[in-house]
Amino acid sequence: MRSVDGMVAWITGAGTGIGEATARRLAGDGMTVVLSGRREEPLQTLAEAIRSDGGKAQVIALDITDRAAVLEAGKRIDADHGRLDLQFNNAGTNVTQRTWREAAADPSLLDGWDDVIDANIKGVYNGVAAALPIMLRQKDGVIATTSSWAGRFYSEVAGVAYGASKHAVMSLSFLIQREHGNDGIRSTAICPGEVRTPILDRRPKKLTPDELKQVIQPEDVADVVAFLAALSPGACLNEILMSPTFDRHKV
Repeated sequence: MRSVDGMVAWITGAGTGIGEATARRLAGDGMTVVLSGRREEPLQTLAEAIRSDGGKAQVIALDITDRAAVLEAGKRIDADHGRLDLQFNNAGTNVTQRTWREAAADPSLLDGWDDVIDANIKGVYNGVAAALPIMLRQKDGVIATTSSWAGRFYSEVAGVAYGASKHAVMSLSFLIQREHGNDGIRSTAICPGEVRTPILDRRPKKLTPDELKQVIQPEDVADVVAFLAALSPGACLNEILMSPTFDRHKV
């Protein structure tokens, strides 16, 4: 394992959930964290908390579906820090009405499915396109992307658009590694099952407080990202599959 002290990480979807927990963890390990998300207020609140704990944080608010904004953010990170060691493509979304039955009955729901595809797929390749030039110049870099259990398997619970988007993410992530592994770039798709994040609020059937305690916690995923950042540059974990230890579906 290597020290990550002094390295730079760019985290999308950093305002809540997995992104927030990861930002706190990486900053605690000595990395400068660049926080991106659509809403600037929670990002600034998080940045202030990190700084008060002695960490380093920068806020670049943006919508990951806005390609020009994402590419400009990459240029700004390069200008401000001269390096980018870890990119965590974590921003994503889902909709409540997510079945074929619902979409067939009301095709206007497909507009929401478009939003899922735009955020979960286009948002990833926008970010990668912004980060790769810096990492290729360095001949080193880690690109971690939040996929899903639904990206590794088929899931009625996750819904049609979300599952399709996360299967696409698996291909995007693998081909980064295939094309640029020899350039020192490592790419990992992280595939967690249910995680206690705001995206669960969009479930048609909400989890109870007790059930939320039984799923993966954001800090668990943050620990995985921290491990990837510190892993020897000679090794790559192509994908990481995570599940809650407790299988509440068997109860």
